[in-house]
Amino acid sequence: MMLHFRDPAKLKTKKIVFEEAYAARDSTTLEQLKELSSKRRMIEESINESSSITTAIAREMSGGLTSRSQQVLHNLEMYLPLLENLIFHVGMISDFGQIVRWNSELKMQWTSALSSSSFFNFKGPKYFQINSLQFEVGMTLFLYGAILRERALEVLPADLVQSATLFREAAGVFHHLAHKVLPILQYSLTAERPPEVVTSVSTVMSLICLAEAQAVTIKRAEEKGTTVGLLAKLHHGVAELLDEAAGVLNTASRECNDISSRIVEFMSCCKALHELKSKKYFAESLKIANQFGAAIGVLRVALVDVKKKKMPGQESWKYVLKEEIDKFAELLRKHEHENEFVWHEKVPSEDELPKPEGNKIASIIPYHPKRWERQLAFKI
Repeated sequence: MMLHFRDPAKLKTKKIVFEEAYAARDSTTLEQLKELSSKRRMIEESINESSSITTAIAREMSGGLTSRSQQVLHNLEMYLPLLENLIFHVGMISDFGQIVRWNSELKMQWTSALSSSSFFNFKGPKYFQINSLQFEVGMTLFLYGAILRERALEVLPADLVQSATLFREAAGVFHHLAHKVLPILQYSLTAERPPEVVTSVSTVMSLICLAEAQAVTIKRAEEKGTTVGLLAKLHHGVAELLDEAAGVLNTASRECNDISSRIVEFMSCCKALHELKSKKYFAESLKIANQFGAAIGVLRVALVDVKKKKMPGQESWKYVLKEEIDKFAELLRKHEHENEFVWHEKVPSEDELPKPEGNKIASIIPYHPKRWERQLAFKI
């Protein structure tokens, strides 16, 4: 079973009306700005849960898509190319002061889903305002990557291949954010910023998505009867990806001290779960290789290590981990009993035990931004 961390998709935003901020020079540009506002309003109403349209109308407007995540993805894919076109044309304006004034009038505001303050704010969600179109595209892309993760979890029970693909696409979106979008935004940031605009946070999210993609791939490999040796390496690879993400998160915490502890708790629980699974398969491979004593030693050390760790986090994560620990303890008991009565092998010390190797096979699917090329003209 995979652990679910749905927080990144819990973003909200305030209304933006582009045609009220940007001075269109002709009717065509005005219509384009109105369309941009209209496309964004559909996203606003969906994530803010403020839409008054019926389920049937929402399905019809999205071309027959039934799930909420599909509908939000559809709306984002309609909005982003128009936004990229606006950014392109605004970037050609030489009067930087005018751009600053227009962007200030837009009042682009988003909440954070990964900020600790967002969970302890009794006055309602805290909104961050940064007067830059890069902030708007950055937060919209973060939402896009997060909803791709949601859709990946949604299709997981029915289609493992599609689920893994969606996780890899999400990893590509977050990778694009970290390397292409957010570095440009850093010059416009104020001291008060949401974690979502910190480049290393997007890198963390990309690594988490890769770990989730690999976890889904492992489920498929288990169904196909892949050898225990390879399964051990693949599970260890997931733990390595999460360990790398934890290291990057330390850097992110120095750049933004308002990051929720829930993302750390999720990665810790996830890593512990896959380390246990890796050690279980690794012990099985040692047993097959007639190293029964070493197999018992690997199981013993792994169980001691996981019981030493304090695992905070939501109850559903702790329940899954506890179930895995209980199964692991029962497996160790059976192995020790069998060794006592059948094999009589010496159990090596921890220093003498073989170590599992990791194999990371999940890769990002690169995100390539689209731009609907439409001419825009502004009054300067």
